[in-house]
Formats: sequence, C-alpha cells, structure tokens
Amino acid sequence: MSKEVAFLSYDGMTDPLGQSQVLPYLSGLSQAGYRITLFSFEKEERYENVRPVIEAICKEASIDWRPMMYTKRPPVLSTIYDLLRLNQAVKRAHKEKGFALLHCRSYLTALIGKGMKKTHNTKFLFDMRGFWADERVEGGIWNLSNPVFRAIYNFFKRQERAFFTQADYTISLTYAGKNLLEQWEWKKKPAPIEVIPCCVDTNLFSPSNIDPQTVLALRKELQANEAPLLVYVGAIGTWYMSKEMLDFFAVFQQKYPKAKMLFVTQENPDIIKQAAQLSGVDESCIVIRSAQRKEVPYYIAAADSSIFFIKPSFSKNASSPTKQGEIMAMGKSIICNGGVGDTSEVVKKWEAGFVIDSFNTDTYKKIVDAYSWPEMNDKEKIRKGAIQFYGLEEGIRRYTSVYKRILEN
Repeated sequence: MSKEVAFLSYDGMTDPLGQSQVLPYLSGLSQAGYRITLFSFEKEERYENVRPVIEAICKEASIDWRPMMYTKRPPVLSTIYDLLRLNQAVKRAHKEKGFALLHCRSYLTALIGKGMKKTHNTKFLFDMRGFWADERVEGGIWNLSNPVFRAIYNFFKRQERAFFTQADYTISLTYAGKNLLEQWEWKKKPAPIEVIPCCVDTNLFSPSNIDPQTVLALRKELQANEAPLLVYVGAIGTWYMSKEMLDFFAVFQQKYPKAKMLFVTQENPDIIKQAAQLSGVDESCIVIRSAQRKEVPYYIAAADSSIFFIKPSFSKNASSPTKQGEIMAMGKSIICNGGVGDTSEVVKKWEAGFVIDSFNTDTYKKIVDAYSWPEMNDKEKIRKGAIQFYGLEEGIRRYTSVYKRILEN
C-alpha cells in the first residue's frame, strides 16, 4: 500500500488558519507513516515574515512543503490561473512520487482531486470545510444578481454533488452538516462521511501551562480586577456579529457596570469602536489587542468568559468555530448563539455556558440574569468536553483511520 499523499490547500500555511488547522493534522499523519507533500497558496507579505517558522515545522515533521504565491487580481481570473498552476504542479509531482491519495481542502482544490481521480486513478478525499458556495452567497461575497457570480455559484453547486459522489471519502466539520447531507436526494450513492471538527492543541491551550502571576498582571493591565472580563477572539466582520455582541455587552453592563470587553484580533480597531458607539458602549470599557497564536491562551485565561455571535444561516450548519475548542480547552465558559454547526449542542452537553436563541434585549437580559460572577461554570468539565470533542489527538486518529480505509480499498 503506497502512503504517498498530496495535500492541496488554497489557504496559506503562513496564515493563522494553516498553522492551527492544517499543519498539526499533517504532522500527526506524517508520524503515522504517511509521506505528505503539501501544496498551498501564500500571501506575499505573510510568506516573507512567517516562512522560516513553517519551513521548520515541515522539516521536523518530514513534510515536503511546496508553496505557491497567491494571485489576488483580477477577481475570478486570478483564481482560475492559480488552479491551473496548482494542477500542473500536482501532475509534475505525481510523476515524481506516484500519489496514492489527494487530500483536498475545500471546493477549489477538490476540482483537481476529482480530475486526478479520473485521469490518474488516484484516491480522492474531499475535506469539505463547509458549504463553500453557499457561504460565499450568504456572506455577501457573491451577489447572485451579478450574472458572473450566479454562473460561478451554479457551477460549484453542480460540482458539489460530484464531489460528494465521486470522492472516496468526505470529511464534514459538523454532525449538523452530515445530517443535512444524509437528507438530500441522491441519484448516485455519496461517499461515506466522517465528522472531524476544527480541532485544538489542548497542550498549547491548557490552564496548566499558564503562569498565574502573568494572568494577574494581565488583568491588572486590562483594568479588570473588580468586575467580569468578557473576551472575543478572532476575525471581525462578514459572519461575526460585532454590533449584536456589543448590544449584549451593553445589557451585561447594567448588572456589572465595571465590566470590560476584550477583543483579541488582527482587525482594524476602528471597526470595533464604531460598533461600540452604535451600541452605546463607552470606548473606555473596550480593550483591543493584537496577539500571536502563542499569546492567545493568556488572554483567554485572563478573561472570565468568552463571547461570540455568528450569523446563523444554511451554510453555517457545516461550520465549526476554531475559537470554541480553544476557549473550552482553557476551561472558560462561552456565551454564543445557536444555528451554527454543533456549537450549541456542545455547550449544552458539557454545561460550558449560555446559548441565546434570538438577538434582542429580552433574550440578553435572561442570559445576564443567569450569569453569576465570580462563581462560574465547572472549568474541569468544560476542558474535558474540549478534549473529547475538539482534541487534536482525536482528530488525527480519525484522519488516520480514514486514510487507512481509503488506501486499503
């Protein structure tokens, strides 16, 4: 059984997503004996700054990383150009290595996996990462009134069915997404589906690796010693409902007037400040920090709870917020909304916080009334839930099992 695997990603390894949601899995699969050749598209500035770090990770894990430069403009044509380059690069490498399996992350690279299966008889793993075409529409990126985007959307919806039926296996991030797929009407039997959520390194995100004195100093710096500190971690905009989160915080402050809200993000602080003004939240109660990945556990540890509201929609049934596993691994409670993948089910199962069912003042008041500070949720139970559901080791075990089943057939 050949163990030569090509992993195709249109996301960059120098992006935070690549470092948290690709390389840890591939390192584990490499340790399991699979020989990984990694193709990715890198943004020039990030590549120059982070390349040595990624090269070191790949060298240590015996991963053959073959980065390509991402083309941004013109829209649509640049993506087609990148995919043509990737297709040629994969075919050249296949002549050299003889790939047994193409592991394709999301829809764009799946076009190549499907094609290689047809022309070269390689196995094809469709790692869907969500209902991508619908995400582009529901997130406002593709306007279907534009005939170009409507044609692209229709193309990928047709391809979507082909991916599910022609792949040797499909990976879904959520049970909610898998359940939806199983309800579809199929002309041809789809590939078996394995659920592997966005996993978390529970060693990096671990209270036992956090210096308590550093956390106390951080809370003092954030001026959060006399009231609860809520933290939001990650990107702002598109799917993440800044205005609604700050509306909630305004209600929260009615019970805890000295409360602070911390945003740990790489985004422009002005976006958050404008949302705070619209919600009637004083800017002095908002703290904004930019952090490297290794610093994020400290900011979560310094907070009392985390909050994230994500716009619910059809495509979000298949989404697994990376931040949820990281927050729970730190033993912190969560305030979130339902209608997003398995998020609410996980929170309820491990009593990890509060789930809102609508975005209005009455709902917020109910949650705030139930919130008790400084008495908090069972931290050990929350962390146990993170390890069981989001643990990286479990994710690697499931990927390894899928690889084995594909390559032994």
